[in-house]
Amino acid sequence: MTQSAHPRSSALFERAQNVLPGGNTRTTVFTHPHPLYAKSGRGCRLTDVDGVERIDFINNYTALIHGNAHPVIAEAVRAQLELGSCFPMPTEAEIRLAELLCERVKSFERVRFTNSGSEAVMMAVKAARAYTDRPKIAKCEGAYHGSYDFVEVSQDPTPETWGNGPPPALAYSKGTPRAVLDSVAVIPFNQVRESEEIIRAHGRELACVVVDPMPLRGGLIPARREYLEMLRAVTAELGIVLVFDEVISFRLGYHGAQGVFGVDPDLTTLGKIIGGGFAVGAVAGRADVMAVFDPRKGKPLAPHGGTFNANPITMAAGLAAMSLLTPAAFERLGALGERTRATLARAFARARVPGQVAGMGSLFRIHLTAGPLVNYRSTVATPAQKQALSFIVKHLLDHGVLITQTGMGNLSTPMTEAEIDDLGRVFEGAIEALSRRQQAAE
Repeated sequence: MTQSAHPRSSALFERAQNVLPGGNTRTTVFTHPHPLYAKSGRGCRLTDVDGVERIDFINNYTALIHGNAHPVIAEAVRAQLELGSCFPMPTEAEIRLAELLCERVKSFERVRFTNSGSEAVMMAVKAARAYTDRPKIAKCEGAYHGSYDFVEVSQDPTPETWGNGPPPALAYSKGTPRAVLDSVAVIPFNQVRESEEIIRAHGRELACVVVDPMPLRGGLIPARREYLEMLRAVTAELGIVLVFDEVISFRLGYHGAQGVFGVDPDLTTLGKIIGGGFAVGAVAGRADVMAVFDPRKGKPLAPHGGTFNANPITMAAGLAAMSLLTPAAFERLGALGERTRATLARAFARARVPGQVAGMGSLFRIHLTAGPLVNYRSTVATPAQKQALSFIVKHLLDHGVLITQTGMGNLSTPMTEAEIDDLGRVFEGAIEALSRRQQAAE
């Protein structure tokens, strides 16, 4: 892909650089020499401003589980727009979506809506602190939980910073205060004994342990059942709030990731699919913990406002989207996900290129290593692997398939086996081209 191949995207990027830092307002979508700008989407396909159509395996980073412009969701939004977009009052729509969520997940006794997954995690941490009156949190090394200083700690450590002891607390953003780093205990994902030792060492100060049962930035490696069971047992014993971040992994099943793994947290953070394509987040969980938000007796222990919290447009879209996600819909997505991962794995095997595919349900992520994937450190790519992955992602882009720059993809309900087979065909071509390129360089 060159600039001349996509002149309208190139021109838009030139304009953007005059008003946005680096021409960008969302780091995840930036690519060299410039991003492609979207014009429209329909079902599982996106069309850019230069008129090129591609199969969308990004789905706005897992948010669009029903793809683009789903007619049922669009009609729900249109109907609400006729009544108004937001009010200085609550609406019945937020009750209906909260009722649906509580009916599906047994650990959800109360729900509070936010405007993003990042905000949901931030409010879950604040709720845990208010409930326990403790300052510290624990989180897994390499896990992404949004743009909040405390959960950004040790989000992308490198081999040069790992050290030989417990995972260090490292800043992600320049300028992160030392006090923030000192307030976070970092635990190694999927390592039972080591994590339990760290949690117990900080136990009297920990308000919560935050964990994603299948962290995207951690490689989409599923948590080991014994790891989650340990977290559940030790947090209950020490009076620590266990928080599951299911902003992405809620799409694993009808009862969310916790339904798949069979472990119930105290609080769960949500986002992405529960908004039907609109900005959304939520905290859900035990009534006694969620009571820190309750204003009925005066100032809550954890005050929380927000101009657009539970706005009726998002609530209407979310209710429509979630209502479409029946057990049968999840079963079908899971079967397509299995087909996807198997198809990509066969391509690696045929080309004899080291690689594997992680994920569950409707999620997949490509890794250019044959080694076992057990935790964040096992997924950190070498410079050569990063270069090879960039080659594959660009090959897919140039041949009508969108996945993320990190090799992640996810499915939407409009997809069929035909789209999976198209992905497999293009991916196989990418792997073969990579193999030829590597052989030529030897």
